[in-house]
Amino acid sequence: MRYLQPKEELTEQEVEQGLKALIKDGIASQAMSTFTGGVILVALAVELNASNLVIGLLAAIPALLQLLQLPSIYLVEKVQNRRLIVVLSALLCRLPWLLIAIIPFIISKTAALGLVLGGVFVHSALASVANCAWNSWMRDFVPEKSMGTFFSKRMQITIGVGLILTLLAGGFIDWWKQSYPEEVLYGYSLLFILGFLAGMIGVYFISKIPEPKMNPITPHLLKTLAPPFKDANFRSLILFTLAWSFAVNLAAPFFTVYMLQSLELGMSLVVIFSVLSQLFSFYFLNVWGKCADRFSNKSVLAVSGPLFLFCILGWTFTTMPEKYFLTIPLLILIHILMGIATSGVAIASSNIGLKLAPRGEATSYLAVNTIISSIGAGIAPILGGKFADFFASCNLSLTLNWKSPIKDFKLETLNFSHWDFFFVLAFILGIYALRRLSFIKETGEMEEQFVRQELLDSINRPLRSLSSVAGLFQLISYPLVIVKSIRKKNNNKNI
Repeated sequence: MRYLQPKEELTEQEVEQGLKALIKDGIASQAMSTFTGGVILVALAVELNASNLVIGLLAAIPALLQLLQLPSIYLVEKVQNRRLIVVLSALLCRLPWLLIAIIPFIISKTAALGLVLGGVFVHSALASVANCAWNSWMRDFVPEKSMGTFFSKRMQITIGVGLILTLLAGGFIDWWKQSYPEEVLYGYSLLFILGFLAGMIGVYFISKIPEPKMNPITPHLLKTLAPPFKDANFRSLILFTLAWSFAVNLAAPFFTVYMLQSLELGMSLVVIFSVLSQLFSFYFLNVWGKCADRFSNKSVLAVSGPLFLFCILGWTFTTMPEKYFLTIPLLILIHILMGIATSGVAIASSNIGLKLAPRGEATSYLAVNTIISSIGAGIAPILGGKFADFFASCNLSLTLNWKSPIKDFKLETLNFSHWDFFFVLAFILGIYALRRLSFIKETGEMEEQFVRQELLDSINRPLRSLSSVAGLFQLISYPLVIVKSIRKKNNNKNI
């Protein structure tokens, strides 16, 4: 335990080595998330005949259990050793993936679903404890002047690795289904075992990141939680986070279900769309990170947020009311734009909380923001799953009719049914969330009308480079280049 103790001051060499370990942990954690969450977890639930409510719960559990950050604040302030808390919590929260790996040996699909829900519950509970200490630790460890650039680089590398692994995982599941159609669940079991192993590697790298010593604070839960709500500017951030997380999670958890069930797309195609989105998210992270450092996180959100919302609205036009010739092209466009927008929202929403939280007091500020966000993110998918069957029998359509002596003509201009209602509602709530964003004040913020054009110009430059065959090849090959460069550095160290 002495090895995990915080230090009064960190040398430049310790910070540099810690940042490298932080990137390696990101790669390992991304591998774990790819094999145990996202498309794979939802596809496993669908394979077990999960209802919409159960799928909503799978999305809601990790968010709602962020409420455990409340007692975690007390734990962090009492122990004053964030690295120790993160390492132990992360170590334990990987173990449930091994439990889920035994589902092929359970005869009842209902019992198997219960095990999946239980595993996600335990993992999320322990992860929330780790996240509370992690956010505060990273606020004090990563240099503020390069925070946006560093985290965008880290996210870019992890997404690059993640999209390669997602393709491999999706292809593996399709191959397994064709080769062993009677034992499909064993394929998912192997992926969860790989996810567990990747997670343990991540814990090792986390233990290598040094921790600066915290300011001594007498822990008192209510007094600790009060400052974020008394801070008017941070309170505006909390309200924005609540509205945004509710809007996004009302629709986003069901995109995979919508493609698998409503559009009846194959698993491979769903994975390809997911990878396409991650690919563009990966490519634009560096753009958004530099813009966040040069201008402000709020300005990045002002551009990426509306783009993300229009992508959600775009899902309603993928059927008219059934699949049609524009369904696949629209899905391609939506996933490309959503990937671009997601990277901007992810980097800016994370960094703006880190930036507005006072140094040395970040634990309570960031925990409160995460908790409020989690309430919105947890309630939304449960409501979505609960009312999915109700909206399945609802329909709103608008048809243009033309009658003449020569020809009768009908054009269906609007047709909302089932999940479309969630997509539209999420769009409307997202507009309200962006309104809340305008009340936030951030240091270094510039006039929005000037910043917006600068940001759009920064986005257009890489888009123009992708218009050529060489540019497209660069986009596709870039993740492989990063992986090869990491391996080369490791080989040079071993020489």
